[in-house]
Amino acid sequence: MVFALPGLWVLAVVAAELLSPRGTHLVQLLAAAPALACAGTGRRQCVLLAGVCALLALVPLGSAGRLDAAARLGTCCAVVAVAALAHLLTAGRRRLLRELERAREVAAAAQRTLLRPLPPRLGGMTLAGGHLSVSEGALVGGDLYEALATPHGVRVVIGDVRGHGLGAIGTVSAVLGSFREAAHDEPELPGVLRRLERALQRQLGERALGEEFVTVLLLEVGPDGLVKALNCGHPWPYRLSRTPGHRVRATAVGRGDPLPPLGLFPLPAELPVLRLTWLAPGDALVLHTDGAEDARDARGEFFPLARVLADAAPVTPVVPAAVVERVRTALLRHTGGRLSDDMALMVLRRDRCRVPGTAPRPGALTSGARPLDPRETPSRRLEDTAPL
Repeated sequence: MVFALPGLWVLAVVAAELLSPRGTHLVQLLAAAPALACAGTGRRQCVLLAGVCALLALVPLGSAGRLDAAARLGTCCAVVAVAALAHLLTAGRRRLLRELERAREVAAAAQRTLLRPLPPRLGGMTLAGGHLSVSEGALVGGDLYEALATPHGVRVVIGDVRGHGLGAIGTVSAVLGSFREAAHDEPELPGVLRRLERALQRQLGERALGEEFVTVLLLEVGPDGLVKALNCGHPWPYRLSRTPGHRVRATAVGRGDPLPPLGLFPLPAELPVLRLTWLAPGDALVLHTDGAEDARDARGEFFPLARVLADAAPVTPVVPAAVVERVRTALLRHTGGRLSDDMALMVLRRDRCRVPGTAPRPGALTSGARPLDPRETPSRRLEDTAPL
């Protein structure tokens, strides 16, 4: 329809000119044909073709005796002038579009480097992640996540920077960069968290921001399925586990009081590592930011994340990529596509069979949180835990 618009315009002007009473001249409107081609398609060939059609349309009008020489010459000059101007504008427009496309490619590559796609498998686990940004055209907002296979187990971080959109990317970069180094270097989770705090303080000092903070959830998944956690003001995750009927149940884990978000107060001297849960082979852990649970529809109702998670993975085995996609689709449908905050979602499914002699008894680990005592042996820590 866009390509045919200049031709339809020429036909309409010719018909109106032939059907109108003598003395009424509408033929000057033919000069708009090249402008319509420029605005509609942006192709120089279409602009030139529209100009030629407008000039050829003067032939039947002139032969019918409805136009004098002056009117015909004036119309021809107007058509040529508009066609020439539209040709120049089209060339400039195409150049700007090419530059915009290159800028988008560079921005997309930079954002993908900052918030890297998760590998499909990592350390005996299947992973998937997704995010939605409030800022139109931005791939990264104020939410962050990363998973790394380290000598200490699979370590995961998910966080939410105060604010959203492009303004939070600098803080996201500082936190993720620090985590990618500290996760390999630090033998314990408290050391990783303190490294994140120092990186955030440097970022805030350089930008002279005194009220910015980041909620952070640090996890470490051992080869036996034990999940350790440190939480600084972040929402607790959900565990997707199998019921006797092979259905999937979404259960909130870790209802203890978290530490304050990073950046508000200094970390305490003692950082209690929490035993969050134990993942049996086939169980999955769903990490999310508050943009998921706090999303509202037009009636003000919150997004039912727990119910959607159970519906997204109705039967085992859980497929992390399918869960992420279904939750994201349901969230956009719930909000009508009008997000008020960034959202990030991360799903980890344990695939590795448990290590003989090191895994806990089924049902031997609570979903609550008890500090780990470094003086305890691994077997003692698991056996002393209250049942679910």
